[in-house]
Amino acid sequence: MNLLIRHSRKLVYLVSICSGLTTAVAQPAPGKSSAVLEAYIQEGLQNNLALRQEHLEIKRVTESLNQAKALFYPRFTFNPTYSLAAGGRRLEFPVGDMLNPVYKTLNQLTGAERFPTNLENVNQLLAPTNFHDTRINVQYAIYNTDIQYNYLIQKDLLSAQESRKRVVANELRYNITTAYYQYLQTLDAIRIFTNSRNLLRELTRLNQKLVSNNVATKDVVTSAEYEVSKIGQQLANAEKNRTTAQAYFNFLLNKELQSAITIDSTLLEQQPAQVTETITGLQETAITRRQELTQLQSSIRAAQNAVKLNEANAKIPSVYLGGYTGFQGYGYTFRNQAYGIAQLGLSWDLFKGYEKRSKIQQARIQVDALQTKLSEVQQQIRLQVVQADAGIDAAQESLQATRQGVTATNQTLKVIDSRYRNGQALLIELLKAQNDYLTAQIQQSLAMYDLLVKRADLSRILAE
Repeated sequence: MNLLIRHSRKLVYLVSICSGLTTAVAQPAPGKSSAVLEAYIQEGLQNNLALRQEHLEIKRVTESLNQAKALFYPRFTFNPTYSLAAGGRRLEFPVGDMLNPVYKTLNQLTGAERFPTNLENVNQLLAPTNFHDTRINVQYAIYNTDIQYNYLIQKDLLSAQESRKRVVANELRYNITTAYYQYLQTLDAIRIFTNSRNLLRELTRLNQKLVSNNVATKDVVTSAEYEVSKIGQQLANAEKNRTTAQAYFNFLLNKELQSAITIDSTLLEQQPAQVTETITGLQETAITRRQELTQLQSSIRAAQNAVKLNEANAKIPSVYLGGYTGFQGYGYTFRNQAYGIAQLGLSWDLFKGYEKRSKIQQARIQVDALQTKLSEVQQQIRLQVVQADAGIDAAQESLQATRQGVTATNQTLKVIDSRYRNGQALLIELLKAQNDYLTAQIQQSLAMYDLLVKRADLSRILAE
């Protein structure tokens, strides 16, 4: 009997430890992330590969804007050419045969050699040979609506891309936060299963002593050993989940997948921050902050500028100033070959088969489509706020219920354990009470971290 009491006291002590540990981890953290988690978030924002791709995309769009800006400046081109020709058409004109007799007669009449009488007939290739044209061209658009609106469109696209990066950063913050909570939950599950296995092992040793003292039959030992093996399977699955959660968390941070993760012990000691703002206030806050809307608004401005571009292109001509100067002639002598030309030009498409009217209509349709999308996203955000708020309320109630469940099953386990010590309860009753207590702890752990994830989701929706 003394042996039974001694081992039973150990069993009660283990039950008390399990109850105390579960209560200690059941305090949800506030909406604001802890210092350790925030450090991980900043590391992810700096190193995450998806965010780096968005940064490179911003650089690409920035270069497109620089290219559009470059069109406002004059364009200088050095353009030398040298031609060699053989064969082809010729310009033939018998100027010598026509003028030489006339000039000879005039010289005879005047008695002086005033007119040449040895003119040759013209026989010249139309394609010039040994001919060069070495010049510098200058082009400058005095007024061109295409250049003006293209620059504005590129600015809007850059703003949209920057908003897109902030959207990805907001999602990344949420993913890192939830991945960290999931990793902590796997550790909590491992702790619960480990404590339960230790409890069952102590029960197995107790039953072995009872059998050896002829107080119980051998089936109580084999039943307890079977329960230990089942807990071992659950513990192995929890270890697998821990490894997977650890790898995913490190993947988000672009680190080695098996890198150690720092656990913030203060995270589980903080009290939850209550949501005091109304649903309408939360919705307005989300609509004000969400970068998805900013991205769509920038895209709408780009589409509106595309409409203006096509309208101006159909109504207003383009005016340009240009010219070129250099040397032109046969052979590279540059002697008496200098020349220069200045130009003032205008370009205006008067009719292109209603193509421009179609482009204007197409651009307007794009604006309407984007504005419709903007209204849809605004409604989606309002819906997300309602769902997140309701999810938090449900998670809080679920956590409260699971806490009561842990307290109730713990008390039941203590009572049945006492009855078992006094030979007033069967082993199956004790094992059922232990299994109920284990299930209640797991449900409480899941509810606790589910509440944390729900709060992180609301922070994501509000773009905090």
